[in-house]
Order: sequence, then structure tokens, then C-alpha cells
Amino acid sequence: MKKIRKVLDGLTTSSPGGTIGSPSCGSAAGTPTAAATPKEIDIQETLVSENFQLCKTVRHGFPYQPTALAFDPVQKILAIGSRSGGVRILGRPGVDCYCQHESGAAVLQLQFLINEGALVTACADDTLHLWNLRQRRPAVLHSLKFNRERITFCHLPFQSKWLYVGTERGNTHIVNIESFILSGYVIMWNKAIELSTKTHPGPVVHLSDSPKDEGKLLIGFESGTIVQWDLRGKKADFRMHYDEAIHSVGWHHEGKQFMCSHSDGSLTMWNLRNTTRPFQVTFPHGKVQKDGRKESCKPILKVEYKTSRNSEPFIIFSGGLSYDKAGRRPTLTIMHGKAITVLEMDYPIVEFMALCETPYNNEVQEPYAVVVLLEKDLIVVDLTQSNFPVFENPYPMDIHESPVTCTAYFAECPPDIIPILYSIGAKHKKTGYSQKEWPISGGTWTLVTLQMLYKLKTSKVFEKLKPGEGRAAELVEEDPFAIQMVSWCPQSRIFCVVGISAHIILYRFSKYDANTQIVSLEVRLQCESEDVISPSENENNPCFSEPGSHSPQPHHQHPASPGAGTPEGVKDSIPCIKVKDRMVRVPPGYQAELVIQLLWVDGEPPQQITSLDINSAYGLLAFGNCNGLAVVDYLQKTILLCMSTLDLYGAADPYQRLTRSPRRNRQSTSGMISILFGLRSFLHFCLSLFLSDYTYFIFYYFFFLFFLFEGINWCFVSYSFVSVKGPGRKLSLPTDLKTDLESRENSFSRSRSSSVSSIDRDTKEAITTLQFAESYGRKNDPVPTPCLWVGTSLGVVLVIPMSIPTDQEERMEEPVTIGPSGAVLMLKGSVLRFGFLDLMGALIQSPYEVWRDLNAPENPDRPRKRKLVNFSPSSSQDTCGEGHLAVVCSERQAKVFLMPSQSCLFVHNITESSFVLRADVVSVCNSVCLACFCANGHIMTISLPSLRPMMDINYLPLTDMRIARTFCFTNGGQALYLSSPTEIQRITYSQEMCDNLQEMLGELFTPIETPEAQNRGFLKGFFGGNANTFDREELFGEASAGKASRSLAQHIPGQAGMEGMKVAASGVVGDLARARIALDERGQRLGELEDRTALMMTSAETFSKHAHELMLKCKDKKWYQF
Repeated sequence: MKKIRKVLDGLTTSSPGGTIGSPSCGSAAGTPTAAATPKEIDIQETLVSENFQLCKTVRHGFPYQPTALAFDPVQKILAIGSRSGGVRILGRPGVDCYCQHESGAAVLQLQFLINEGALVTACADDTLHLWNLRQRRPAVLHSLKFNRERITFCHLPFQSKWLYVGTERGNTHIVNIESFILSGYVIMWNKAIELSTKTHPGPVVHLSDSPKDEGKLLIGFESGTIVQWDLRGKKADFRMHYDEAIHSVGWHHEGKQFMCSHSDGSLTMWNLRNTTRPFQVTFPHGKVQKDGRKESCKPILKVEYKTSRNSEPFIIFSGGLSYDKAGRRPTLTIMHGKAITVLEMDYPIVEFMALCETPYNNEVQEPYAVVVLLEKDLIVVDLTQSNFPVFENPYPMDIHESPVTCTAYFAECPPDIIPILYSIGAKHKKTGYSQKEWPISGGTWTLVTLQMLYKLKTSKVFEKLKPGEGRAAELVEEDPFAIQMVSWCPQSRIFCVVGISAHIILYRFSKYDANTQIVSLEVRLQCESEDVISPSENENNPCFSEPGSHSPQPHHQHPASPGAGTPEGVKDSIPCIKVKDRMVRVPPGYQAELVIQLLWVDGEPPQQITSLDINSAYGLLAFGNCNGLAVVDYLQKTILLCMSTLDLYGAADPYQRLTRSPRRNRQSTSGMISILFGLRSFLHFCLSLFLSDYTYFIFYYFFFLFFLFEGINWCFVSYSFVSVKGPGRKLSLPTDLKTDLESRENSFSRSRSSSVSSIDRDTKEAITTLQFAESYGRKNDPVPTPCLWVGTSLGVVLVIPMSIPTDQEERMEEPVTIGPSGAVLMLKGSVLRFGFLDLMGALIQSPYEVWRDLNAPENPDRPRKRKLVNFSPSSSQDTCGEGHLAVVCSERQAKVFLMPSQSCLFVHNITESSFVLRADVVSVCNSVCLACFCANGHIMTISLPSLRPMMDINYLPLTDMRIARTFCFTNGGQALYLSSPTEIQRITYSQEMCDNLQEMLGELFTPIETPEAQNRGFLKGFFGGNANTFDREELFGEASAGKASRSLAQHIPGQAGMEGMKVAASGVVGDLARARIALDERGQRLGELEDRTALMMTSAETFSKHAHELMLKCKDKKWYQF
């Protein structure tokens, strides 16, 4: 517990328009008058460094760049490996676990130890890993690194502790799963093939034990050679050869025949009775051409041959289509009897696997589903129905349906918002799914989940664009409807979307469908100041003539742009995309109410919107870009304020920027006004704003222009527009303000400086952050009023007071007045975030309007009135005096100001070597702190209001702009970001949540009895050989096979350490597992002995019976009758 005591000066000012902050100290620097009585603020800060710890919680979404697939048929859990070394393990909805290999090598293959709670991964760095899944956070128990050979294929028989490993050299090694040590038993490639063969057979592409006899190992080489190796006799039983390369092999469960897929699109069926050639060769998708030849087909990459008791076998394969058509979709083909079904996929197939009822390969398989892993999706097909429908995927794996450009994270939402969003979103779901339950149903549910609730397409607001049509095609190269940022008020359910085509869409939520016409407002925010800025003009500026208000009347302080009234100018004053101008039927959910669009001006595209804030209690929406600020009254559908950032200062410009001259040739420099950023400021600007995909294009485009156009005469021009009240009123310039370009060029002086310093001095100031709040716009304000806090890219904070009618009827009729002449504060670097605390240190929430459904039927007893919830700073601190604390964070610095005196209480330089990308004032452990994410990967927490560093961890280097664009904090010590284009990584920086995380995660392994093997019957057991008497331990153990070469592979203990070894000893690879397997084998042998004994007794009885019958038949015959 720490007590903060600060003596304040209580400075006042004699200027009614506010006081300029000093750039050196960051606090207000007004002229002091009589000193006020010092007062003391006591704030009990409860946060300490021990309250913070950083750790990953869960990962959601689809695994990025998947490479491998595995399924445990008993535990019913699925594993997916990725190219980055990640492994996702999925079970029932809500069971989702992520593991990561430290090496980051791609996962080539996955093998479950079925019903043992373990997983073997083979990676591209030729390392095998054994994962323990019996703990909530899986860990590596053992690793085995191959030094001289590259791993190409692995096979682990059911209920076996010996793993077969095929290599690129064609050799087959055997690894003990318990000790993860190589056996001395090796199948060398030159022993497996015929001695007469003169070429290398190629890498091992398939390994499997025969369903008929576990002592027979089938080895498939890439060149087309197949060998059945007798493990006991250490020799080849037979060798087969086909002219085309082999990709996969699938056994019939009886072990008498198998099927191969080849590179020429063919399937070959082989019988063990005749191994000289296949008894059947088919080209499933190959047609016979006119000349009698088969058309060439693509390779069949994988085939599975599964049998069924009550129907024909299933032959499932991927690929094999003909080359005749270009651009054909990837397909999965299901052959069931004479029926052939081709399922087209949206993305290339990475892997597929048939899910069967039994884990035993020598029983009828009875497949019931097929899991298909695509490059960007996971599909499960129902095989029990003739039309093969797909299951509805319960996992949130479609967040990347289109590339993610921004994220927002909300905690502690109203409890009724999630059910209503889910119910509305469920109505829009697709139909035609399988009615059966999701077949991947293992594990126990976790408390940290992600569920898709609702989807909204913003493109439905606009008219459809033809390719290359409209100004949007010239402005951006990607989708003109791409989203840059979002703003959501959960209490009022108002949602705002900022698009890349310089447009804003405001949505309201309704449970009823409606016929509506979307209102469109068009804003000319291409601000250019073409007049000499002088103190006399600023004093007579109508925008600042009355410090208390700025009425939305058609005042224009500068002349209009030349050509705006010409046919060319009118033609050019158009938005990038066109809003639907007709009545549209909108379903329940979020319904578009208002669209705000920035216009092209004189052939120059509108600049991207860089900041946005909306307040439902005020009924106002504010947005800004590098040209200026605009405030919109979305209740009255009017534009209240639209002016350049420089004009917001009036005479109080802290940088005292010089006058600028106009450009000579407007057409030759069309579209180049954005290059007026200083080089250093622009680099910070690009990284500290929305950082969308479009930023990359702008960055390189402008970086080139700085050097190409060095020495050209630069100018800075700004407009100030205010619209009259009225729905849908468009902004236009009055004709009396239009002047000629040549006359202005002759009347103004031009600056010809070509140095970078002059460009940096004459930089345009972008609006980087906005927030509506109940605050004090001026030092002499007695009570808080609605204000708009504005932060710029130059580290300036402006507080703009507003006057809003309180009565509901007056609010819809009377105008809102804005006086952009409030306080000015200063920080280092671009301003990122505002936060407000009362004098007790508690977080002050922004006021909001309680949600009301405007489309609901009228109820005379309960008229729909606006219900506002206001969190005034003075409402809960009568004993603490008036005022509140304002927390301002920039990309380099954080400051705490006391309002209304504007005194700077605390200053903290967050970073000197880097800059902050994301900052938020969040609540943690019943207190408040400032959380920051820097470009160098550091995550920091800073106490409030004292700004003491609490945590500084180098977590994640900024290797991708996607992370900077999507990283966001929220309350409760949580944060998230897009770790890949398809995955969301959630983290926590709260020690309390880290401590409870183990209990919040679900279990992957649940104790389940292994299903018993079917009784093979007397005749099959008698004539089927001794398939179950194969003792691998006796054959592969050190006593008989010896030790493997130490230089061949290196054993590496796992991360779990001794604790993991204890778990291994008691779990997957321990004594209990060995004892159980031994008991199973002993029981199987005893059962086999009993079956053989019964069979011998039956045979003896049959022989006795036949002998007795023969004796009776021959008893009365004479010797000569035989």
C-alpha cells in the first residue's frame, strides 16, 4: 500500500480561451495570478509489481499453414501440425490446446499413442518429440535428433512401444517409445531390395504392419518398389515394382491385399498371392481419348481403403484429376461400390483421414467420417449418409474468411448482449449440415473459449462495383470495403466501422427487420490553407470569435478551392464508393443508419481516417485524419465541425508554424499533398496509427517521393467547412468565396526551401486519437461539461468543450454548439490514448445511452425515451473536492494532469529507444493501471496516477506489422493479437489469472477403457497363423538387436525435467503401461492357447465320431467285401 501526496499550485488563467501548454514541461503555462491555497490529494494505490506476470493463455482460430494431421480413435481428439512448429490439439467444442516446438521446425507427421495420452511429432529438423498429453499444458518428455539421415515417414502400430522410422536414404530404424532410444535393429535399403537392382529405391514413403501378421512390415519406396519385410527372419518375403512413383498405401483389413496411389493418377490393387503385377489398375478420373490413350492425370497423393460390414468398401483419395482443365478446384473423391462422389474444396488439401469405429487394423473398419485438412479450413464429411453432408464446424476457425485488419477486445460486457447476438447470428447460419453430433468429442471443456456470435458485411451498404469502377479503384489496390478500425458501445449497441475508402458506417442494433433508407453525409476534409496566417486574421476568425461556442452555421474562414465550382470540380467532388440510395430491407441485427464519406477534391483522394470515437449519450461521432477534424451529430444527421488541425488552435499554435505559399501547378502535384509529413514524423505516424495493409503502400510510396521531389516549392493549404443543419445535407462551397488560382499565386510569397528540416517544420498534424468525456474545457470552468479530447501526431492535446441540449425534444431540434478554443497540453511523440480518473483514483467511464430498439412496436404505456447514464467526475467525490485526473499517453511519454487547473502531476518517459504502439488505461485487481505495448516487443504496466513502472517484459519483437495492427488490451489483465494471419493469441499480464490458468484449462486425456479386439473365431485362429504371438521386445531389444550407433541419433531430455519423467514413469511410458501391455499380451496368449485347445478337442471329437461311424459301417462286412 502506497500513499501518494502531491501539493498543487492551483494556477488560474485570465484568458477565457484557455492557456497554451509549455512544450518543455508539458503542463499549462498560463500567467499565474494569486496563488490558491495548496490542497492535498490522497490516493491509495493498491497495485504492486507482484500483481503482474505475463503468460500466454490460449490460441484461437485456424492453424496457420498446416502440414500434418492425426486422430486418436479412442480418446477422439485431433492434432494438427503447422509449418511454424505449432501443434493444435482439438476435442469437443471448447477443448483447444496449442503447443509449440522450440526449434520452430515444420511438423512433418503426427502419431498418437492411441489411448495413452501421448503424441509423437516428427519435425523437418529430423527430430522426433514425445509429448505428454496427460497434463493441462502438454510438454515434451523426450526428443531424438537424427544426425546423418532425414526422416520421411513414421509408423506406430496400435498398442506397441516400437516406432518405425523411414528415412530419405531408404533405411528403416526402430525407436523405443519408452526410452526414446534407437534399437540396433535396422532394415537397410540394400537388404530390402533385390541384389540385381542397380538403382536406389528412393526415400521411404510408407510403413505399415500387415493386418494378418504383425511380424510383417510393408515398406514403400518412392520409386515404386514395395517390400514386405519379415521382421523375425530379417529378410524380404516378396518385392513388387510399379513403373510410377508411390505416394501412399492402404491395406484391406484381412491383410490379403492392399491398394497404392501413384503419381500418374492411378490406383493399383495388389494381392499377396501374386506379387509380380497388380491384379487391378484404375484411373478413376482418367478418360479415354479418341486415339485410345488415357488422358494424363494429376497424382493421387493419398488413398485410404476402408471396409464396412453392411456395404461395399470405401475408397477415399485426394487428387487424380485430369490436366485438361486449368484452375479446377482441389477435390476429395469417395468411391463406394459403383458410386463415385467428387467433393470440391475451396482450398488445397493438405491431409485427410478416415475416422473408424475400431482402432484395430485387422477388423472391419466401419468408417463414419472423413476429416479433411485444407490450407485454410477444416472439414469433416459424414460417411453414414449417401449424400455425404459436412458437419458444422463448432470451432471458431473462420476468423480469416477475409484477411483481418483490426481487432477490438471488450471485457465485462452487459450480460444480455451475448445471448441476443448469438440468437440473431444463429438465424443467418447456413443449412444442409449433417444432423449428427460432432465426431471429435474428446477432452473436458475449458473455461477459456472463443465462440463466433455474429457476422456483419459492410459491403451491403454500397452499390456493387464493377472491376476498376469508381474512385476506390484508384485509391486502394485491395478491397475498397476493407475495414481499418471499429468502435463499439456495448451498452447502447451502437457500432461504427471505418473503411479504407475513407468512409464511416454507423450501425444500430434491432431485433426486428425493417425497411430503411441509409442517410449519407459527404465531407470535404481535403484542407488547404492558402491564405497567409496572421494574428489579425485569427482574431477575427468567426470560429474563435466566441470562446464558448461554435454554432454549426455556414461560416467559412477561407476562400474556396479554385475549380470547385467549375464542371471539373463538381465532377470531382464525389466519394470513393456509392451508397445505396433506395429503400432496402434489412434483417434483424445491426442495421446501417448513417454513412459518412470523405470526398475527392481537385483530383486528390481523401486521406485515410486515422481516429474515431462515438458517444451514444451525446449522440456525436468524431473522426480525424492528417488533414483535420470533423464532428457529426448522428441524431440530427448534420456535420457540426469540419476544420484543419491548425485552425483548431486559433492563435494558440504551440509550434508557431510559418506561413506557406500555394503550389504553382495544382494538376502536376495532384495527390501529393500527403507528402508534407516530415520524414521522421511520418515514420512514427505510420507505425503509431491504424497500421493497415494500405500503410505499407503509402510508406514506400512517400519514402520515394521525399527524395524525388526534393527542392520543389511546398505549400500548406487548409479549408474550414461547417454545414447547416438538415438530414443528408452535403457540404459545398459558396460561390462568393471562389477565387482565381493565378491571383492568389501573385499575392502570396513562396517558400523555396528544399531542406528536410523545413519540410519537418511545416508538417501536417494528424489527428491520432479522440475521446468524448465529461471534463473541463477551460481552467475557469466550475463544473464538468461534455468535451472532446483530441490528440495529434505532434504530441498536442486539445480539449474542445461542447454545449449539448439535455431535453430529449430539444436535443433532436436544437443544434449542438462546439467551441474549439479549449485547453492545449503537450507531450513527446504522437498521442495514443486518454483515460480519466476521479480524485480517488477510480476509472471514470464515458457516459452512454441505454439501448432502445427504434424498430420495436410502439407501446403507449412505455414510450421510447432516451435513458442516459452519466459518470460525472463530481458525482462520487463530494468529500474529495472538484476536478478529475486526465491520463494522457503518447508513443514516448505518459502524463497525468489535474483538471481543471491543467497542472501536470506526474510525468514518465516510457521508452527512449523505441516507441509505444498500443496503450490503454485498464482495470486490474480492483485497481487501474496503464498498459503499453512497444515496437521493440516490450509489454509494460504503469501504476496510476503515480506512473510508477510495475512490469517491463520483453515479450514479442515486432516482426510483423500485423501484430502492431491487432494488439489490444482490455480489463482484467487480458490482451490479444493476431499471432498469424489465421490465429488469435490471448495473453494475460495478471498474476492472479496466471495462478488460476491451470484450473481454467481443460483436460485433453480422459481415462477410457481400450475396446476389446473381436474374437477371430476358431477357423481363422487355426488357419490364420500366429499373428498375435509376435514379441517386439524380444526382437528389437538390446539383448538381441544390440545398441544403435551413437552418431546416428542423439537423445535429448524433454522440457518437463524430472517432474515430467515422473509423469512419464507413472503415465504414458511407465511401469503401469508396460505391465498392462504385458498382461494384455499374456491374456491374448492364454486366450489363443484356450482357443487352440478347444479346436483340438473339437477335432478329436470329430475324428472319433467319424471313426465310430466307419466302424459301424464295416462291422458286419466280410474281408472280401472291402
